[in-house]
This record gives sequence, structure tokens and C-alpha cells, in this order.
Amino acid sequence: MPDRLSPLDVSFLYFEEPTTPMHVGAVAVFQLPPDGFDHDRLLDLISDRIPFVPRYRQRIRWVPGRLANPVWVDDENFDIAYHVRRSALPRPGTDEQLDELVARVQSRPLDRNRPLWEMYLVEGLSDNRFALLTKTHHAMVDGVAAVDIGQVILDTSPEPRDAVPDTWSPASEPSRVELVAGALVETVRRPAAVLDTARGGLTEVRSAAARLAGVAGGLFAAARTAARPAPESPLNAVIGQQRRYATVTLDLDDHRRVRKAHGGTVNDVVLATVAGALRAWLLTRGEAVRTSTTVRAMVPVSIREPADARGPVTGNRVASYLVDLPVGEPSAVMRLHQVSYRMKAHKDTGQAVGAEALAGLAGFAPPTLHSLGARVASGLSKRWFNLVVTNVPGPQQPLYAGKARMLSAFPVVPLAKGQAVSIGLTSYDGKVCYGLNADRDAMPDVDVLAQCIADALAELVETVT
Repeated sequence: MPDRLSPLDVSFLYFEEPTTPMHVGAVAVFQLPPDGFDHDRLLDLISDRIPFVPRYRQRIRWVPGRLANPVWVDDENFDIAYHVRRSALPRPGTDEQLDELVARVQSRPLDRNRPLWEMYLVEGLSDNRFALLTKTHHAMVDGVAAVDIGQVILDTSPEPRDAVPDTWSPASEPSRVELVAGALVETVRRPAAVLDTARGGLTEVRSAAARLAGVAGGLFAAARTAARPAPESPLNAVIGQQRRYATVTLDLDDHRRVRKAHGGTVNDVVLATVAGALRAWLLTRGEAVRTSTTVRAMVPVSIREPADARGPVTGNRVASYLVDLPVGEPSAVMRLHQVSYRMKAHKDTGQAVGAEALAGLAGFAPPTLHSLGARVASGLSKRWFNLVVTNVPGPQQPLYAGKARMLSAFPVVPLAKGQAVSIGLTSYDGKVCYGLNADRDAMPDVDVLAQCIADALAELVETVT
């Protein structure tokens, strides 16, 4: 019997619209090794590792008449070369040109007739570098412990681990009659499945509010913050299909020095940096910024055991907060203190929205922790918060794809309806890599916001030197 998508996972197929593709992405930049790295090597590497992620060779089949949720079936015509693509920048390609390519690739939805992922080898980067760009649909995975293809191709040394035997042979796809029969059998065994399917197919978006009752413990604990609507902000706008993308690479030690001098956590420093950047960005736009001005962020926080930091994220504890960032505060240090106080208050009073609560709200089952913040019902996003800020701690040692050393890794957090920009960051090997995904028309100045992030951290660093 094929695996059937849960009502939560299938909701993301219903949620998807041309302006809000439901895939999460990543951009990893590598140093070209002495013996090179080309498309054939990438194909070989992924062919060796894809047995670790069997879902990546499966596609979705819908049940005739939508009698039940769709099922995962082996793709009998699976073509790895379709999913692993080759692109190039005009040499010597700049980081800005890479960002433009990322924006265009991430704007396009995935082909639902094939396994829902893509990877691009981007050649021609300056300084003897190349990039790997990945896209994975939210429906591909079913929990915060999921692993995607971008993780399994990485090793902790230039010598790749031994490949596992690949004994995969695609099972025959069920016929239309078999799909219907399976749906009817499930209906007899579990009548409630009919209601789940009908709700998913007809009113999935509007039913998100009804699911609040099931996650009261997580969401209503945050009610004192969420009861007030998110402040009006240019960060919320009608968005289109096209995107802009910008990146910033900062020093993790700078974040740690600020934390050591002023207290709090590294994540508090990140949020204070974002608050300072938003303040400066709003001023460049001529927006009115008063001492009371705030921007509300949805902040999923990853909590990892020390031993976990040695490798890729494969299991996580997650808490998420609605935090009013004090963008009206002119003092960088006071912004940090206010952020630290608000984050501590969330933790002390239990105003955390747990991973399970988010899953119950909007069907979120993230392939990476970055997508956890994005998996909030688009109908709620503008009312509850202005933007998503995801911060995922990564390994503080080099990782390799084949013999190519990874230099940096930037997330691409998808936009919810009504959100003009999302900010994701990953700490890796002494760096903090910020990725800003933005609507092309609503955020023509996303590069200005990226520069403001660098300037805001520099302002904090100046207070400790």
C-alpha cells in the first residue's frame, strides 16, 4: 500500500499559489578543489547518497475524485539528470549575479508530475568558486527530524564516506482503480479520513482557524502578544510571483563578543541586529520611526544539544516566539537589552509556540528548521506578525561535497501571503550567513536592507571595542 500524505502535508499542495510557491531553498557556496568539480561529479555524488532519502525518488499521485488524500508512489521514470541541473554565470560571476539567479530559480514552482525537488550546480563564480542551489517542497517530508538531499551529500572531510548499496527498484504505480479501492478501504477503516480530505480539498485555508483549538496550549500561551494585531508596516504588502534575493556574511565571533559584553544569547544579538537594520532601512524609505515603533517577528528558535553541533541538523527541539522588535529605539545597546528581556519573558512565562503547535495550526512539517517559520497559514501571517526571522545553528567545522569545501550556506525562506521579505540565517564554520528572500516589486531595495544588517552589527560591535 503506497504511503498516503497526511492532511497536514497535503494542505501545502492546496495552499500553493503562483505568488506563494511552497518550497524551501538553500544556497551553498564551495571552493573548487584542485581536481575540479563538475556536473558529472555532482550526479555521481547524489546517486551515491539518494538511498538515504527514498522520498526523493517518489512523486505524488492524486486519487480520482479526491476521495482521499494523494499517495506517494515510486517514479518509474525517475531521471536524476532532470532534478540535478547545470547553470553558469558569466565569468567571473559576482555574488550579486548569483543572488539574481537564486531569485529567478526560487520564483518558479516545482513540477508536480515529478519528485518535488531540484538542485542546480552554478559554475563560473569568481575566486574559483561554485554554488549548489536546492529547492524542496514542504510536502516532501513529515517532521522536524527530516533530512533533505542537500544535507546527505555533505561530509566532515574531503574523503567521502563509503557509498551504501543501492538496491532500489521502482514499484509499479497503482492504477486508477487501485487508487480508488485503497481510498474506499481507508474510508471504511477510518471514516474521519473523509472529513479530513473534504476539508483539505475545499476549505483548507479557511479551516486553519478551526485547527487553533487543537494547538491552544502553544498558541494561546502567546495570546498576550498575538492579541494585538501586528503593526502596520511596508514589510506587509500584496506580493507577486517574482523574487529578489540578497545575502550577508558576518562573523560569528562578533555576535559572541556582543553577547559576552552585554548579556543575553547569540540569538538575542541576531534579533537586535535585525531590529537595528529595520530601523535604518525604514529611515532610508522616509518612513516615520517613533520611539514606540515596533516590528513583530515570528522567531523559531532551534535548541540543540552540544553533541549535535558536530554534524548536519537531523533532530531538533524547536520553540517559536512572536517578538516585537524595538526598531524605534535609537540606542543599539538598549535595543539588545529590550530584545533580551522580551525573549526571556517568553521563555519564563511559557509564551512559546512549539513545533507541534505550529504543525497543528497550518500543517507544517519542515524539511529544514528554516521552513518551520514559513509554514504558517498565509491567511494569518499579516495579522499576527510582519516577517519571519529564522536562525538555525550549524556545525562550526568545515563540510565538504566530494572534495569541495563549503564556504558558506544561505537559507531561502519562502514568503507567506502578504509578507514582503523573510530573513533566514545559518551559522557555519565561524560565519553567520544571512539570506533575505523578498518580493521583487515590494522590496526593490532588499540589498539596502542587507547592508543595514551589516551596519547594525558593526554598531553593536563598536560598543564593546
